[in-house]
Amino acid sequence: MNTPYTLRRDDLTAPAILELLQFHLDEMHRWSPPESVHAMPAERLRQADVTFFSAWDGEVLAACGAIKHLDAGHGELKSMRAAPGYRGKGAGRAILECLLAEARARGYARVSLETGRPEAFHPAHRLYRAYGFVECPPFADYVLDDFSICMTLEL
Repeated sequence: MNTPYTLRRDDLTAPAILELLQFHLDEMHRWSPPESVHAMPAERLRQADVTFFSAWDGEVLAACGAIKHLDAGHGELKSMRAAPGYRGKGAGRAILECLLAEARARGYARVSLETGRPEAFHPAHRLYRAYGFVECPPFADYVLDDFSICMTLEL
C-alpha cells in the first residue's frame, strides 16, 4: 500500500483518537435514529475481538478504523472515520486498505459493514463500492430497516 500516512495499530489512548471517536459518535447520533446507531465507544473498541488502527499525517490524526472478529471467516469494519480536515485526501482509503490487509492476513473470506442510507453517508458508500463492496442482507445482529444498509466484500 502506497500512502503518505503512517498507519499503526492503536491502543485508543491518545487524546486525538478519543476526540475523533467522540466526533464520530456525535455525528452518528445526529444523523441516525437512536435504534440505528451502531458506532462503538472507545471502551468497546478496546475489547479483544476488535483491532483498531489509526492513520497519521506527521503528528496529526488523519483517520481511524477498526475490524471486529465475527467468526473464522468473517470480519466487520467498524468506526471508519476520516478527520474533517482529511476528507477527500485519501485518509479513509488508507485506513480501508489497512483493514482489508488485516482481514486477508487473518484469512477471512469476507468483510462486511453496516452504514446509513441517507445522503450524509454517500461518500462512504462511494469509497466502499470503489473497493468492490456490494449491498448484502443484514449480518451478525443487524436487522433490515429503512435507515441502514449492509455491505460485504468477498476476499
